[in-house]
Order: sequence, then C-alpha cells, then structure tokens
Amino acid sequence: MNGQETLENDQRSGTLSTCRTEEIIEKVRQLIQCDRRMAIMELEQEFGISHGSIHAIPSDDLKMRCGSAKFVPRQLTANQMECRMMVAGDLFEKSTQDPTFLTKIVIGDESWVFAYDLETKMRSVEWHTASSPRPKKSRLVRSEEKVTLIALFDIDSVVHHEFVVPPGQTVNGHFYVQVLQTLRGAVRRKPRDTWQGEWFLHHDNAPSHTSHVVQQFLAEKRIPAITQPPYSPDLAPSDFWVFPTLK
Repeated sequence: MNGQETLENDQRSGTLSTCRTEEIIEKVRQLIQCDRRMAIMELEQEFGISHGSIHAIPSDDLKMRCGSAKFVPRQLTANQMECRMMVAGDLFEKSTQDPTFLTKIVIGDESWVFAYDLETKMRSVEWHTASSPRPKKSRLVRSEEKVTLIALFDIDSVVHHEFVVPPGQTVNGHFYVQVLQTLRGAVRRKPRDTWQGEWFLHHDNAPSHTSHVVQQFLAEKRIPAITQPPYSPDLAPSDFWVFPTLK
C-alpha cells in the first residue's frame, strides 16, 4: 500500500536488537564490579544503547538487584570483631559443656518508656473491600511523660523490674548498685533448684554498668558477669527482643 515492492525490511535508525551481546554483558559486569553505585543512566551513556536494554543486562542477564545499604549502629574494627567472635565462641562452649547454662543467666537493661507510643503505619493496616472508605487517624505527637524502666529477667520470667520515678534521677553506677542489691535478694528468694547454686549477670557496656562501684559490688558478692562485646546490641536480648516488643 505504501509502494513497497520487496519483502525485506528497510534500513532504519535506532539500536540493533543484538546490543545485549556476551561482550557487552561482560563489560557491564566489570563496570559494576568496579563501582557498585553506577546508575543505569551512566551505563546507558557509556554504551550508547537504549534504557530498556541496558536495564535488562544487570537484572536479567547478570541476575543482580539494586538495594540500599543496611543501617548498623557502628562499623566494627578488626579488634572489635575478633572480641565479638571470642565472646560468642566462649558462650557456645559454656552452653555445650553445661546444658543448664542458659537457664542461669539473668539479663538486664534500662530503657525509656513513654506514657503512650505512636501507632506505626504498619500496625494500623486493616482489611477493606473495594467500596470501603479509606481509614483515617489523627496526627499525634509522642508523649512528653516518660520514665526509665529497669528490667531484669531470666529464661522463664521477669526476676525484678522497677521504674526510676524520682525527677532528675539518672541511672548511674551508685543507683545501679542499689538495683543489683534488690536483684540479688529476688534471686535468693527463688527456688534453689532454679539456679542450682549459681547464676550469671548479663548487661551491656553502658557506663552505669561498667563503673568501678558496680564492678566492686559484683566482685564482693561473687556475681559472675558475662562479657558483652562492644557495639553488639544484637547479642543482648534486651535490645533486640524485649524493649522493641514492649514498645
């Protein structure tokens, strides 16, 4: 209809369909390995091929996916990672030698507790039909009223907890010694077969926990403390389980 007399395709401008060759794919792989943050637009300018084709090479041909960096509290040094490995190995060895080792640990920490916490967007998710109106909720601000909760628990239940109610009171070494004195009494009131004559204290490396008065109290009362690696909140159940669940 347009006057064409042959069945062959006419020459036309544009990118050839053979742009995703093995050679191009290998070059893309090398560039990405040199710079993991290279954008698709930069690859498109580098090779001069279409956006769709260059986008398909990392995702389809190289089986890569784009992801942002995960936030961690701190990048550990080589010495800190070695300390973390040694502590984890020591705990594993103790639990292997003594099957009741984990039942003898009392874990403690403190955290701010607000009068009420804001409901997250995920917690407000509801099931609705296509005709249901979109749910609404008013914007709130976090409560200004808060207290410090100190909780110490074992494998079964909470052994001791208290709220730091006095205004202006901070959890320092001397205050924490008073907490440990109360904890020691609570432990002694539990059935003796629960601890089988001994128990271990596990807390993080907060200044109030590592102060001289606290270390002196633990030594005098012969309370062994489990070593906590520096900057390792994922090894403290209070940080990754109890308080996040509570909040």
